Amino acid sequence: MVGKLSEVKRRAFVAQSSGGKIVAGTLKLRRYLKFIILTVVAAVVLWWFGRGLDWASVRTAIGRSDWRLIALAVLIVWTTYFVRALRWRALLAPLTESSLRELFAATTVGFSAVFLIGRTGEVVRPTFLPLRDPRVRPSAAFVTIGVERIYDMVAVVVLFAVNLIWFRAPGGGDAVAYARVREAGIILLVAAAVGIFALVVFKRYSRQVIEWCEARLARAPRLLKRAGGLFTHLLEQVAGALSVLVSARELAVTVGLTALLWGIIAVANWLVLRAFGLPFGATETLFVLGWALVGSLVPTPGGAAGAFHAVTAAGLIFLGIPREEAAAISIVLHLVVFAPALVFGLYYFLRSDVSLERLRGLAASDTRDEPGDETEATLTRRASAQT
Repeated sequence: MVGKLSEVKRRAFVAQSSGGKIVAGTLKLRRYLKFIILTVVAAVVLWWFGRGLDWASVRTAIGRSDWRLIALAVLIVWTTYFVRALRWRALLAPLTESSLRELFAATTVGFSAVFLIGRTGEVVRPTFLPLRDPRVRPSAAFVTIGVERIYDMVAVVVLFAVNLIWFRAPGGGDAVAYARVREAGIILLVAAAVGIFALVVFKRYSRQVIEWCEARLARAPRLLKRAGGLFTHLLEQVAGALSVLVSARELAVTVGLTALLWGIIAVANWLVLRAFGLPFGATETLFVLGWALVGSLVPTPGGAAGAFHAVTAAGLIFLGIPREEAAAISIVLHLVVFAPALVFGLYYFLRSDVSLERLRGLAASDTRDEPGDETEATLTRRASAQT
């Protein structure tokens, strides 16, 4: 009888492994196809960006720039990785302890990946951290990265929208185009406010939401119950990470670090603009920064290559900058914003024992073994509710 049970388990394991290999192969093929498509998109956008440009004038504009200011901008960008690591530690604090050194390493490796393969490299940062610091579970790393993205999105929207209150197009500019940009900024500001309110409401009622989901899943089929269990586990992690929104101290720390981060980024952008002799102040710099960030959202390899250049140049042209000079500035600004991470990122990556098996083990340990199992967070939450 024992032999038969062992044989059944072995066959089930083989079948599960074969199915897993097929799924993994399919996902790998999809990633390759996605990367190829995005690479083609980047090439097309770069071609569109460069067509008709007088590249001799572009090279002349780059050659005339003040490389001392550009070098200073690079040094300033390096400090942003440390600030990001500090903020990430603050976001992880409600979930787990973490090492500032390992957070810095994961941050630089992650941004190196973004520069090399585009926004799809965002997953490298939360994947790399648990390999360096076993105290941090993959789900906690991913969830806090999501919260971080919310902070950054809100910060950029607020900076861009509020800046439009004082900003005026140079020389009168295109009044209609300016009005549309201003309307878009206001809409984004309202959307950000609504999003923050929704997150605060979710955090306040997260226990009731999760318990409601679990009650519905209790009578669900096995497969749906397992998928739902993973979903409620994710909701628990999100609720824990959102503790910073209801804790006055943690909110002040994370908001302060976010403000410091984007203040430093704005200074780096201003230095690049000054390196090209542009007499821009804070309002013009934030205006260009807003355009550049829109371009950086396109997930093409090379750190949003093509899209970043085209959108940033469009913002500069809107301010009356000649096309060739705008192209030169966008090229240098792209390198200053994305490339500095490679210096630290490659160092930490090459010195790290990155193992796919270790990563799979971490991911497996962060999910439930059976659909009926309960996470420690769930048990703690229910115990606290009963008391």
